[in-house]
Amino acid sequence: MEANTHLQSEPHGPPSGIMRWILTTNHKDIGTMYLIFSLIMFFVGGAMSMVIRAELFQPGLQIVEPEFFNQMTTLHGLIMVFGAIMPAGVGLANWMLPLMIGAPDMAMPRLNNWSFWLLPFAAIMLVSTLFMEGGGPNFGWTFYAPLSTTYAPPSTTYFIFAVHILGISSIMGAINIIATILNLRAPNLTMMKLPLFAWTWLITSYLLIAVMPVLAGAVTMMLFDIHFGTSFFNAAGGGDPVLFQHIFWFFGHPEVYIIILPAFGIVSSIIPTFSRKRLFGYSAMVWATASIAFLSLIVWAHHMFTVGMPLTGELFFMLATMLIAVPTGVKVFNWTATMFRGSISFETPMLFASAFLVLFTMAGFSGLMLSIAPANMQYHDTYFVVGHFHYVLVPGALFSVFAAVYYWLPKWTGYMYDEILGKVHFWLSFIGVNVTFFPMHFVGLAGMPRRIPDYALQFADFNAISSVGGFLFGVTQLLFVFIIIKCVKGGKKASAKYWDGAHGLEWSVPSPAPYHTFVRPPEIEEDKDYF
Repeated sequence: MEANTHLQSEPHGPPSGIMRWILTTNHKDIGTMYLIFSLIMFFVGGAMSMVIRAELFQPGLQIVEPEFFNQMTTLHGLIMVFGAIMPAGVGLANWMLPLMIGAPDMAMPRLNNWSFWLLPFAAIMLVSTLFMEGGGPNFGWTFYAPLSTTYAPPSTTYFIFAVHILGISSIMGAINIIATILNLRAPNLTMMKLPLFAWTWLITSYLLIAVMPVLAGAVTMMLFDIHFGTSFFNAAGGGDPVLFQHIFWFFGHPEVYIIILPAFGIVSSIIPTFSRKRLFGYSAMVWATASIAFLSLIVWAHHMFTVGMPLTGELFFMLATMLIAVPTGVKVFNWTATMFRGSISFETPMLFASAFLVLFTMAGFSGLMLSIAPANMQYHDTYFVVGHFHYVLVPGALFSVFAAVYYWLPKWTGYMYDEILGKVHFWLSFIGVNVTFFPMHFVGLAGMPRRIPDYALQFADFNAISSVGGFLFGVTQLLFVFIIIKCVKGGKKASAKYWDGAHGLEWSVPSPAPYHTFVRPPEIEEDKDYF
């Protein structure tokens, strides 16, 4: 009896200190860790891009050796995609999805914890390849074989292992998100009442499960070519280097949409709030998102127009790529229609969302140019492609993450951020992005190849402009970190409905949030259209 009393009197509750973060199964803690990890990787990958832009500031080799330049271009791309943008999106999903659908937590909290903690180990392994004998991977972020198998440095094996771990993390996170949305919604919250953010993440998760195993297959075949004498991609042994490109891009093109679809969900939350209007064409937005995801799986070879595929193949992939412009255009039209005649106020989240709308549309137009097979012969592997996909990833994916952080930071911390500093951050970022990447279209059209540390003299002026813009954008992000720290430490208290918009978070708990989200999920009235 005494023993039982003793056991019952021991303190219970969540772990504290560092163990709280290591062992936590709370979706808010895990979301916070994802976002912090993403921010760290953003600066690591950004530092590598600064090396690239410093080298390209003027013609000639002046700062780094060509081999190290190649390592920087490779790791910059991999870290920004797998270490910065994707974990940022998963962090936002962890934080907000349970709040939006009335769930107490993610469906599989322990799996959630494990899927996060795989990331730091994979990132450390990826970056550590720089310090290994022979240096880091030097074959570009697309790691085309046989360059990445026959002529690769010894560290490639560790690179392959890191990619496997990153893929496992992504698949587990996707399974968790699907299970949460399908099984833990509040009573009477039907699928067509879900917030667009939840819809975009549900569709993105299915894409992840479809294509991440394909990437795993590609790097496993690389591993066998390197260590076990196979010749999947080596023509000398009967293999086919173009096979690698098919496998990689079957993963690689949907990956672009895995990055950008959650951004669509974020913008679909922010624009109605600051327009004080309901989102225009909700059902069309859902079906457009699903259409984009499906079409993304059948357009992969538009990255390969120069490999010598049959004319019928070129025609199919050209027309299928052009078709993606239709559902994307629907989304742009619906966002614009939501803003039309709205009572718009341009706080920082709306500024980033508006910049997303304009600049992502520009990226869509340059993508349409690249989809034209005969013209692509001229654009392929030039800086026009670099300008295009950076307009997708920076003003597209990254600006939407900035918008989401400013939008939900008062919810997360209970305090309002500094609005003036937020707007300074926006305008410096907006100027920096355009000064960096817009000139790349011109040098690309003039024939400047990418991934080369030196270039002809006629490209010098535009490259100098791009480098100045790159450093402006990079330094500006230190202001972003300062704004976040300032907000977390305190300031003006945020009210429960801090944006006072038509699209407030009806079901979210008041800030600052308690340890658990809900005691029981709230009832949703059948006849009330929440979104």
